[in-house]
Amino acid sequence: MYLGIHYGFSLVVVQMIAQLVGAGALIQLLFNIDYWLAVLIVGVMMTIYVLFGGMTATSWVQIIKAVLLMAATVVISFIVLSKFNFNIATMFTKMKTATPLGEDFLNPGVKYKNPLDTISLMTALVLGTAGLPHILMRFFTVKDAQTARSSVMWATWIVGIFYILTVFLGFGAAAFVGSEKIVEANEAGNMAAPLLAQVLGGDFLMSFVSAVAFATILAVVSGLVLSGASAFAHDIYGQIIKKGKITERQQVLAAKYASLGVAVLSILLALFAQNMNVAFLVSLAFCIAGSANLPVIVYTIFWKRFNTVGAISAMLSGLISALVLVSISPSVFSPTEGAAIFVGNPIFPLTNPAIISVPLGFLGGYLGTVLSGKTDFVRYAEVKFRANTGYRDK
Repeated sequence: MYLGIHYGFSLVVVQMIAQLVGAGALIQLLFNIDYWLAVLIVGVMMTIYVLFGGMTATSWVQIIKAVLLMAATVVISFIVLSKFNFNIATMFTKMKTATPLGEDFLNPGVKYKNPLDTISLMTALVLGTAGLPHILMRFFTVKDAQTARSSVMWATWIVGIFYILTVFLGFGAAAFVGSEKIVEANEAGNMAAPLLAQVLGGDFLMSFVSAVAFATILAVVSGLVLSGASAFAHDIYGQIIKKGKITERQQVLAAKYASLGVAVLSILLALFAQNMNVAFLVSLAFCIAGSANLPVIVYTIFWKRFNTVGAISAMLSGLISALVLVSISPSVFSPTEGAAIFVGNPIFPLTNPAIISVPLGFLGGYLGTVLSGKTDFVRYAEVKFRANTGYRDK
């Protein structure tokens, strides 16, 4: 239980930092204020929202931001395509000369020279989604298993379409904004989408996209804070400190204090991450989720012998391997000053370690279960029954 709590908090904090960095850069661009002040304002506003709104407010803002995000993406993609006479072939031809990279812009190896780096990143994004705490939490807000399956199906289609449309956003930003202006607005390149909206539709479209981006950040942060706070209130305070003897009012109060703690810690860390790219921070969170959480979920559902020792081993091996490999990767150490957090030669060659840490998580879960020699068929049967029937204790 302790390990699960530590893992959950680490994942929540990493995701929170990414969202606060993006929100700070956005507010800084819109209002021309210092980054630290922008992060502080956003962090305080989001904390107040979660404390007074709770799960109901979080659910509604996630619904609204999903609709607005898809609408904004479709509109910008439509405008970008119109610039190329709605001809995708013409768009790709144009992109060969639209950037200083020339034809290499469309070829692999521009961002990651090592092909394994690309595969590792894709592994983190694909597998990590299934292990994010604020994603998993949504399964407990539906009435039954059938609704959960239907929600997953719709979400998969919507997310798939969204990822396809981001190609048009990236091409549009490169062709109509340019890398120099993007870096000038924010060194980490986090403001490409708002700048593209401004070029294509003026201040009105930029304001709309900025509002959508802020709503998206608010939705993610509120979900993260709630998942972290609920873990503290239920597991640490309710089960460990109070030994299960806790009233609903006490649990709610503990969750509110935990929300404040998670928010303050994330704000402090985000103040030192101004020059870090949001995409890297998000990919790191996905890597941790895929390495430490996904093995436990998969084994729990499909392996009868899986037990508590296996779960602890899976989380421990996945979490530690991901954090250690990232700490010695090119994302942290670089020979070029300003390209990473520290100046130096990286020991681990890949930017995202998911291709190594995810298998290590599964291996740790397997070895922990087999070597412990314990089985818990009753728990497996209970999980199987609940997964197929949607039954929950009243």
